[in-house]
This record gives sequence, C-alpha cells and structure tokens, in this order.
Amino acid sequence: MTNTGRFVWYELLSTDPKGSIEFYTHVTGWTTQPFEHGDYTMFVGSQGPVGGVTQLPEEARAMGAPTHWQANVEVADVDQTVALVKELGGKIYVAEDVPAVGRFAVIADAQGAVISVFTPSRDMPSHDVSKSGEFSWHELYTTDHEAAFAFYHRVAGWERLGEFDMGPMGKYLLWGRNGKQLGGMMTMPPGMTAPGGGPLPPSWMCYITMSDFDAAFERAKSRGATVLNGPMEVPGGQRIVQLLDPQGGAFALVTPPAAP
Repeated sequence: MTNTGRFVWYELLSTDPKGSIEFYTHVTGWTTQPFEHGDYTMFVGSQGPVGGVTQLPEEARAMGAPTHWQANVEVADVDQTVALVKELGGKIYVAEDVPAVGRFAVIADAQGAVISVFTPSRDMPSHDVSKSGEFSWHELYTTDHEAAFAFYHRVAGWERLGEFDMGPMGKYLLWGRNGKQLGGMMTMPPGMTAPGGGPLPPSWMCYITMSDFDAAFERAKSRGATVLNGPMEVPGGQRIVQLLDPQGGAFALVTPPAAP
C-alpha cells in the first residue's frame, strides 16, 4: 500500500533555533538529537524523532515569512509531484535532496499556503499519533477550502471524510487518508487577522497531542507563549488551544482522543 498522503516530518524554521529548542522541550517533553548533516537539531518524542528545528532561511525572511512549522507529506515521487503542483497553479520554492534521507520540495498550493512534499529514501515507520508529544491534526485556513481540497486530493490523495457547519464561521471540511481523519480545512471568514495584525494569509496550523494538556498549556504560557484561541472544547470532545510561541510560530495543543 502506498504511503502517499501521510505526514512524516515536521520542521520548525525559526528566527532563534536555540530559543525554540528551549521552549518546545519544556512544553512538550521532547528531547533533542543532532542531525548528522548540517546545522539541524531533531526533536525526539517517546516513539522517536518527530521533527526538527533549523534557522529560518534569509530568503524566506526577506519574503516576510515568520517563524513557522512546516509539515512534510509523503509522496511517491517528488519530481512528479512538483510537475503536478505547477500544473495545478501552485508554486515551488525549493526542491533538493537530503543525503541518506530523501528528496523534498517546499511548495505553495494554489491559494498560497506553504507545505512540503517528501519522498524518503527508506521506510519511515508511522507513529501512533494519539500518544502524547505527537503531531495529530493539521488545519488549513485558506481563501477557498473547496478549491484547496481539490488541489490536495490530486497532489496527496487526501479523501473528503465529512464536514460540519460552524454557523457564521462557515463550513469545516474534514479530510484524511484510508478513512482516517488527519485534519480539517476552512475558508477564512472576513476579518480573520494574522497574529501580528493584518489579514491572515492562507496557512497551516499543526496540533500536538498532550496528555497533560492543562499543565502543558501553563508551561507554554510561563515561557512566553501568546494565546490565539481557546482553550475550548471541539466537536468530538477533545480540547484545544492555539498558541504563538515566543519566536512567533503558530501551533496548537490538543487532548488525546477519547478511547473508542
């Protein structure tokens, strides 16, 4: 079975990697491990590495990019995917090989949200994302969620798994792969603003499961996190809080899913 469409890695591009490491290890309980190639530090959870942190590239800063988390989605062939992204109206920011790891490309979808597609050079075991310290939900805020879903359906093979009406906030589309929910996407209502002010550009928000949700939230606040939204309960009974880390990176915490 193909692994196309699963999330395999999460990269924090930070204006202050040292500060980011101090913050996230304190909040989530991750440890760190140096990567064998380049100036790169991996975040390690209970099931092994979950992602890494590196300096936000100067060219990204020059384009106005803040500190941000960038999810990596597995695809069968990065170069074929890059060609499809271009055909569908997306952009390619970088495409390159990581020695002994695989090939990746940083892309923007047709509405402008940035994500990475990745083809590993060897099998990467999936993690149980219901466990504490694992990324478990992926939320896209965009200008046209139906068009965005059509794009990702072609690029990543994601399936529509339902939707619910949020009233004045509009529809929230649930999507995933192999029948399992991975996230949601919504068209941003008018007036939705970015943390620093101004309209929020199309962007992704990644959620980290924390079994000690309340304590993790307090740890985040004590280390300088800013609350964007919540804490609150969402459909299904889980609780979430959306935050901005001290370096300006948006992320969210979520309680573990209810036992089946």
